[in-house]
Amino acid sequence: MNTTPVRKSRRKAKASPGNAYAPGKQSAHASASSKDAATEDVPAGAGSIFKALHILERIVETPTPVSVAELATTLGLSKPTTHRIATFLEEFGFLEREPDGRRFIESQRLVDLSLNVLFAAAQRPNRHGILEWVVEQTGETCNLGIMDHGELVYLDRVEAEWPLGLRFEPGSRVPLHCTAIGKLFLSMQSDENLEALLKTLRLTKYTDTTKTDPATLRSSLSEIRKAGVSIDNQEFMSGVVCIAVPVLDPAGRIRAGLAISAPEARVSATRVLEYAPVLRAAAARMQAAMFARTGEDDAGMGELLQIR
Repeated sequence: MNTTPVRKSRRKAKASPGNAYAPGKQSAHASASSKDAATEDVPAGAGSIFKALHILERIVETPTPVSVAELATTLGLSKPTTHRIATFLEEFGFLEREPDGRRFIESQRLVDLSLNVLFAAAQRPNRHGILEWVVEQTGETCNLGIMDHGELVYLDRVEAEWPLGLRFEPGSRVPLHCTAIGKLFLSMQSDENLEALLKTLRLTKYTDTTKTDPATLRSSLSEIRKAGVSIDNQEFMSGVVCIAVPVLDPAGRIRAGLAISAPEARVSATRVLEYAPVLRAAAARMQAAMFARTGEDDAGMGELLQIR
């Protein structure tokens, strides 16, 4: 069996690109609510904190770098105030500037903070229990993952009674182009975002079945998009097959992926499709756990899942 090492996520905060590729960033609802919140009465002395949080929210929900002028206009703040707070956030490592020096993006420290929140949230009883239910129904290992910086990051995992012997702890990073959840994310990108990703991804060959030709991969992704289900037929690790389905937000955008992994000696790539109904039921439950409380994002979960 292929024992390719898996890279761990940098989970400690650092002051120092992914799901800017997630199609369809936050709607006008977020912008309007941010602007309203920025002008509401807040506790004495907390105004700057609220403004800083709204600036961070606006930057992470926007697919392109944001200037001070754009932030000020969107949030209803003065340019001097916006510049002062954004510079403060940059100095403390939560924002970075683009090379032009005028526009801001989230820093690695902010990304790491978001991932740590996701790791903790994914393992709360209601969400972790969904993965346990999948294992009970199928007898196979279940994973929950998201796309971040051109890689797949595992948020949670429940092993089957007969584990695969693979160590994918929360925070483990694996490639997109040859994993079931990774290909699912790629398949649900806009054409523009997909092309941008394919220009930066290293299509490394891990096994004899890994797709390393961009044209072949695009064709496979098109089929995955139509089917709404993704198969990894020993493309990342020899002897292991996987199936994945998306976890969608209320707007129909992919926020995470649920997958089953099994040894090919026990479950063939054809037979693993039989697990699709169980995974889809679990994905619906996961969607409800993440988003159903308000009809919007559960405690900001949707925005956190928009990691670049």
